[in-house]
Amino acid sequence: MTFVELLARLGGMGRFQVTYVAALAVPLLMLASHNLLQNFTAGVPDHHCRPRPAPNGSAGHLPLLVAIPADGRRGPQRCRRYVEPQWHLLDANSTANGTAGRDALTEPCRDGWAYGDGAFARTIVTEWDLVCESKRLRQVAQSIYMAGILLGSGLFGILSDKFGRRALLTWCYLQLGVTGAGTAAAPTFVLYCLGRFLTGLAMAGVSLNSASLCMEWIPTEARAVVGTVNGYCYTLGQFVLAAVAFGLPHWRWLQLVVSLPFFLFFLYSWLFVESARWQVISGRPDLALRGLRRVARVNGRKEEGDKLSEEALRALVRREPPLPGGAVAALVRTPGMRTVSCGISFVWFSTSFAYYGLAMDLQGFGVDIYLSQLVFGAVDIPAKLVSVLVISCVGRRVAQGGSLALAGVCILANIVVPAELQTLRMAFAVVGKGSLAASFNCAYIFTGELFPTAIRQTGMGLGGTMARVGSMVAPLVRMTADVAPALPLVIYGAAPIVSALATCLLPETRNAPLPETVKDVERR
Repeated sequence: MTFVELLARLGGMGRFQVTYVAALAVPLLMLASHNLLQNFTAGVPDHHCRPRPAPNGSAGHLPLLVAIPADGRRGPQRCRRYVEPQWHLLDANSTANGTAGRDALTEPCRDGWAYGDGAFARTIVTEWDLVCESKRLRQVAQSIYMAGILLGSGLFGILSDKFGRRALLTWCYLQLGVTGAGTAAAPTFVLYCLGRFLTGLAMAGVSLNSASLCMEWIPTEARAVVGTVNGYCYTLGQFVLAAVAFGLPHWRWLQLVVSLPFFLFFLYSWLFVESARWQVISGRPDLALRGLRRVARVNGRKEEGDKLSEEALRALVRREPPLPGGAVAALVRTPGMRTVSCGISFVWFSTSFAYYGLAMDLQGFGVDIYLSQLVFGAVDIPAKLVSVLVISCVGRRVAQGGSLALAGVCILANIVVPAELQTLRMAFAVVGKGSLAASFNCAYIFTGELFPTAIRQTGMGLGGTMARVGSMVAPLVRMTADVAPALPLVIYGAAPIVSALATCLLPETRNAPLPETVKDVERR
């Protein structure tokens, strides 16, 4: 008897599994809120240099026309002001002359900036003047958050294989609530970045352990559906973020509101049952037996649970002998594991790299940012529905490679679309983003099925680590537009196409039992 057959005897996708998946899925609503939060908390409003004070001690400042040079759209320049007031520009004839004021000396904004009212009047940009010479700090802040997720993916992947999925998940809920709320009170930009880093660290633990607990408690035939349900929770979270951001334009309140729910998740996570697979593999069959009997009672199969014994569980899941060099070394020791680890690394890196390259540039499409967020979230609904159909009916490898290739083509297509055709550019970006969402949906399922139970969390951690490398690098690639405007799109589009080719080397896992040991992977 296999573990899959045991779960079937205890109720299959019964009441316990449905409740468990729902409890794990609700926190995923808030993952999107944190991952995409800086679209709103770091939005850039219209701004210009603060004019010099009016002369002779009079109240107010100089008129903009005489204090700030005009840009190409007849608005005030954002980062320069006149060294001396250009009073002659107040003359109507001089103003009508297009060359007026062009030869006047200018200087940087020495007295700060004035910001326009609107959706982004109170963001970290306006609070700490992250504009002009400091504008790159916006991207640095997002990269620091992603660096936290990067470190967390590796750290919590290893710790979860050693200490268990549930204990680490409970800790991550608490850490995320505390550090997220603390970030809302950050008095300086440095402390803000520190809070975001620690939040990202916990975010990785929530994502990894939620996926593994789902994977290890549900029957094989339900994996694709459950994975898609979790993906839809992330999608719904994008709608939640747009609604909350619209109602709470102040960045501190927005940061606080999306963090507080994790205290509730921390409290009810104490009711979670630890993965019985992991407990048996870790030499704790007594705890596994207790958990499985609890599952049997909830599913109305108490008699089946009473028949179980520790000896039966030891025989059920073959325990991996101690791995030379530990779990991390096992990822690359054998040919089969090297192929899986390299392929998964390509998939996760390129998916996250291109996804955040698109999703974190909503202001760049020239459309209302709240509408853009809703459209970018809505496209995930049909994308993930199509992906689950392909995953279930055709296979994981086709779904993974196809979604990556389509995303790359859509991103590259925008290179040749003129900037004036905003609707067409938005359409290509939306289809590309939807394809990447489908790729994420498949990657969570595919990765969990490729790695054996003994090092599954370490393998998931590898995928998560590569994803966060991609998401950390993605904002920085935007800076290459200073070299060539089309260069970011070339890089974002090429990465998923290369990874689609790498997917062809991975084994198909559709309708296959979860591997328990490294030897199971080598037999594929």
